[in-house]
Amino acid sequence: MISWAENGNTRFPETLEAIWFQVGRARRMGITGPPGAGKSTLVNELARMIREEESTVGILAVDPSSPLSGGALLGDRIRMEDRTADSGVFIRSMASRGSHGGMARAAVDAMDVMDAFGMHDVLVETVGVGQAEYDVVAAADTVLVVLCPGAGDGVQAMKSGLLELADVIAINKCDLPGADRLTSDMQEAVHLRTAGRDRWASPVVQCSAGKHEGVDDVLAAIKSHREHLSDKLPDHRRKKRIQQVRQVVGEGLDEAIWKTGGYGEQVEAMLGSGITPYAAASRVTQIILKSAQENQSNEFEA
Repeated sequence: MISWAENGNTRFPETLEAIWFQVGRARRMGITGPPGAGKSTLVNELARMIREEESTVGILAVDPSSPLSGGALLGDRIRMEDRTADSGVFIRSMASRGSHGGMARAAVDAMDVMDAFGMHDVLVETVGVGQAEYDVVAAADTVLVVLCPGAGDGVQAMKSGLLELADVIAINKCDLPGADRLTSDMQEAVHLRTAGRDRWASPVVQCSAGKHEGVDDVLAAIKSHREHLSDKLPDHRRKKRIQQVRQVVGEGLDEAIWKTGGYGEQVEAMLGSGITPYAAASRVTQIILKSAQENQSNEFEA
C-alpha cells in the first residue's frame, strides 16, 4: 500500500477507504532539523525506548534523492541497524520527490497505512534541509526539532521558521562545545515566542543520542506535549486533514488544468499577444471559475 501511495497507483484510495476505520489510533511524531544534527541516531534511540514499553513502532525515513538511486537509505538503515531485526518495528524509506518541505505528499498516506496496520507509534524523519521542513506539520501530532552545537543552528532555527514548528526542541550531541549556549539561546527564543500567550512553550532538552544519554528526557517531553494535546487532539488532527485535502485537491487541479485541460496552449497564446503573466493568470482563473459555475448549474438542473 505504501508503494501504491508513493507511485500514485489508483488502487490506493479505494484500499485506504476500506481500512479507514482503523486509522487514527497511532501516536504520530515528526522529527526534523538540519543535516548532521543526529536525527537518525535519535530516532533509533527513541524507537528502542518505545519498544521497551511494548509498543510497536513504524518509522518512515524520507529520502532526499531519487527512489532509483537508493540515496540516504543506506545511512538511515545503518544507524537503525539494531531496530531492523525487531519484528515490532517497521522501517520504510521514501523519496521526497522534490518536495520543498522535505517530505513527499505520500508520506501522510504512509503514516495512515502504518496506523491502520497496528503501529502504536509512527515516527517520520524528514530530509533535514533545514530551511523549509513545513510539510512534516501535516503528518504529525508532535514535532521534534533536533539541533546540535557548532553549526549555527540557533540562528538558523530562529530565522528559518523551524522554531515555529517545534513542539519539543532537542539539543543533540550535548557533550560538544557550545551546547549550553545553544540551549540558552533556544530557551530565550521560546520565551520570546510564547511570552504573554496562552500556548504551549516548547521544552528545550539536551541529549547525546550516540552515547545513549538524555533520550529519556526527550521522550518525557514528547509525552508531556501529548498530554497537553489530549483534549485538543481531534481538532488538532482535523485541521491537518483539511491541509491534506487542500494539497490533494491542488494536485488534482494542477493535473486537470495543465496536463489534460489544454490551458497550457491558451496561456502560450495569451503571452504571445503581449500581456503580462499576471494578466494571463487572471484570465485563466476567470475561465476556470466560469466553467466550474456552469457545470454546477447544470448539475443542479439535472
